[in-house]
Amino acid sequence: MKANTALVYIKEVLKNMPSDWVTLTTHRLDIYNEDLAKTEFLQEFENLYHENISDAAALRQLPTAYDYIRLGHPLSCILEWGIAQKNGINAKNVISFSSQTMPIYAILRMNALEHKNTRILYQNELPEAFNASDLKTIYGYSFDLVKVGDAAEVEDFNGSTIYLSHQNEIGNLHLYKNIDFHLHLYGDLGSVLVVNTEKNAGYISAIQHVRRRETIAMTPTNTLAALQAFVEASQFNNNSETTTHKSQVLESIKAITNSPTTAVVASSGLSMQYAIMMGLVHEALEQHKGKDIKFIVPPNCYGGTNDQARRVADSLEHVTVVDLPVDGDNDMVQSIETILAEIAHQDAIPYIIAEIPTNPRVEVPNLEDLRAVLSKKRSTATGSAAVDPVFILDQTFCPNVHFLGEGAILSSVRALSYASGSKFPSGGKCTAGYCVGNTLTQGLMTKIERHLILCDNEATPLQYELLAEQLPSMKKRIKEAYINTRDFVDFIKKTLPEAKLNFVSDDLAEQGFTPSVFSLGLPTKGATDDEQEAYKRALNLKLINLMITEIPDESKFCVSYGQLKGSYWTVPATSTQGTTKEGDKDYIVRVSLSPNLDMERHKKVFREFVASI
Repeated sequence: MKANTALVYIKEVLKNMPSDWVTLTTHRLDIYNEDLAKTEFLQEFENLYHENISDAAALRQLPTAYDYIRLGHPLSCILEWGIAQKNGINAKNVISFSSQTMPIYAILRMNALEHKNTRILYQNELPEAFNASDLKTIYGYSFDLVKVGDAAEVEDFNGSTIYLSHQNEIGNLHLYKNIDFHLHLYGDLGSVLVVNTEKNAGYISAIQHVRRRETIAMTPTNTLAALQAFVEASQFNNNSETTTHKSQVLESIKAITNSPTTAVVASSGLSMQYAIMMGLVHEALEQHKGKDIKFIVPPNCYGGTNDQARRVADSLEHVTVVDLPVDGDNDMVQSIETILAEIAHQDAIPYIIAEIPTNPRVEVPNLEDLRAVLSKKRSTATGSAAVDPVFILDQTFCPNVHFLGEGAILSSVRALSYASGSKFPSGGKCTAGYCVGNTLTQGLMTKIERHLILCDNEATPLQYELLAEQLPSMKKRIKEAYINTRDFVDFIKKTLPEAKLNFVSDDLAEQGFTPSVFSLGLPTKGATDDEQEAYKRALNLKLINLMITEIPDESKFCVSYGQLKGSYWTVPATSTQGTTKEGDKDYIVRVSLSPNLDMERHKKVFREFVASI
């Protein structure tokens, strides 16, 4: 009876839900508690359920479920809750994925770290993307594959048992006590993993972390389709066509980047980065067997990049992360020179991940010097030729700048470029990301695509459609957003000259670096360093809260950039740098502006803020 009541309630919720639940890719951080991700949303959702309240106004008041849509969102939480209600289990044990294979790899990763056995049972066929050989040789995972008939008759096993089943109806679980993890595969919609029995509860946070860093949750649109099939007890539509939109996207990316390679497109920026990292690991194991792999990463860069790199290093004993200081008093080129000399001496393999412009300080290195330091021939301690580096450029802030095409600044060194599609490429309409390379990385791009497919992390049909729709106007939107941002930065300089602003110079803008994001260090006061820091942090939030309160229809407290309209405000230390070491975090305000906003209104509210301090 309880399950039927829940289904009836979900039906009403789907009728009345805010449209943002399906269309937004960014969440409000002012109503988000990271320690209670998913939990707080579901607690308040259950309160509405028990009171039988499902009107749009009440649903809009629910707290943010996750800080990133790719990790989870209201609809994914409700799908997981509904499946749990129907089957009498805890909602935390139900986790949805866009990928059919990444839930398996999440369990394999934890068991590899714990030196625990794993067997994977399947009835008819494995997911198309599953490649046992690569998982064992490149990822270091160990497992037994067993084709079975009736799962109820499976014998006990000393380790973890994963059972895969292809389903055409949502939420009909058949849980067996001798199976630890049930993975239900739903075609193009994705998959739902059920963590079975209390003894496996310790896996939940580790599986969630894989979903956070190396893949994405079932997308809002696909989750909506799953929920509709779930409440109607009907089969879901599993026919998706990508060919036309995909070819349009690949043509647009080639035109925008001028890259000689065909782009690969992933379900998110981080799932793209994961394919890049594992593709490079694969290349290193084939071409430079026995040598250590060094991923060189700025310690204060985007927290997802930082965390994922360290997670790959944790998983593979021949991989380590080397800090690359790039911001403030540190010069990126000099830091790269010092580190590459040391890695060459060690006869290791250098892979550099860096953002240009940097985040959050919006700095650009001397590009001629960067090319020179990447081109330099180096020797090992024994005098042999050192392995040349691969430069992996996160170009999310300025995806319009040409780095890789013939004659471009990084065309003569091994270089890749990738961008988060939730920013300018889609205008905030989807989370997809893409990667391109120069002529020297044709072979690497093949490896990257192989690992993107292995992880079943390619962009979804709808993501391709949205990118096809938005990419043609991207350069125009970048130009218009930059004009707004330059205007606002110049206004702040005049209105609050004591503030420290980080933004590109006019000279850099002339070179094509026209980001629409800047960082703002507000003036502070206090007798001690601690007092000054506390005052500054409080002032950061005062400014952000004033902007989102006074301009609620345009101004948002969230991590975003490259959106079609409005402005976006955050503190990197508490959002984008969330997993970064404390000493490397930036407690400043990061602001991004779109091509479409009420500039005079923004200036008016900022004047009010200045008057109040």
